[in-house]
Amino acid sequence: MASRADRLRHLLNWVNLSTPLGLGVAAAGGARVRRGPSRCYLADHYRWSFPVAGAFTVGDVVISRHDLDALRALRPGLLDHELAHSRQWAACLGLPFLPLYLASMGWSWLRTGDRAARSVFERRAGLERGGYVDVPTRPVGPVLAQGMRSLRAAVTGRRGLDAGATVGSGGQPRRGG
Repeated sequence: MASRADRLRHLLNWVNLSTPLGLGVAAAGGARVRRGPSRCYLADHYRWSFPVAGAFTVGDVVISRHDLDALRALRPGLLDHELAHSRQWAACLGLPFLPLYLASMGWSWLRTGDRAARSVFERRAGLERGGYVDVPTRPVGPVLAQGMRSLRAAVTGRRGLDAGATVGSGGQPRRGG
């Protein structure tokens, strides 16, 4: 029997349209959809390769390329982790969850080089239950500096080994640029 909190989450995710979106994503990806515990839907054998995850949740729909029963046997905390994401969809009122989650992934990558380790959504859902590991933070300054160097090289067309040398200059560095 679903708890009162499960029923409220389920209602909110229908009203904010995230569950219909999740069912649409599952159908478009050819997944087999069935009812799961806590009023969620389980959609397995999803055929698309994006996003890269053992499972992901849209509204109240837990989607996986794998057989979810087999995956849950290997990772017993996985469904609890995904149901936490379902609650996050409800708390974010549906679609605003997507840009917030992406921003959180970006922050995590910037701080650790890993998309999940410092994501507030993944941490609150339980890193270990989701199959993630905690990664120590790194200084942001060098990461931003390297990003700026890469951006400047892309904009000016100066990449790789030829950066700084002009064609026909005998390998001499460019002047003034």
